[in-house]
Amino acid sequence: MFQKFIVAGYLGGDPEMRYLPDGTAVTNFSVATTRRFTDKDGNPREETTWIRVETWRKLAENCNQYLARSSAVIIEGRLKPDPNTGGPRTFTRQDGTVGASFEVVAENVRFLSQGNGNGAENGYAEEAVAAAQAEDDIPF
Repeated sequence: MFQKFIVAGYLGGDPEMRYLPDGTAVTNFSVATTRRFTDKDGNPREETTWIRVETWRKLAENCNQYLARSSAVIIEGRLKPDPNTGGPRTFTRQDGTVGASFEVVAENVRFLSQGNGNGAENGYAEEAVAAAQAEDDIPF
């Protein structure tokens, strides 16, 4: 079987890189995606989903070097399920509510932003992220 997960969004913070004892680079960062829609009463709404991204080896080093908070990216990879449940990782917040964390192991990261990472200099970044998020543009 085959699994491919694609997400477009913006980094919520600077990437965090570390090295394993064998020298393998690992970089983690979070990507926010926002879906805009109109509810049944005609009010505009937004729904933001946060996704943890894990990159390895040379890709990890490149992400650490070239990405920063608010960088626009498209991530291609596979979902990383919780080994206990097979679904998203669940956790209990300080207020006692249950949350879920979606995690992706990236195979490819497309850097859409230029300069300081906010994408303002690159109109393509805004358009590419919006196009990737548009549900109506899916050809199937």
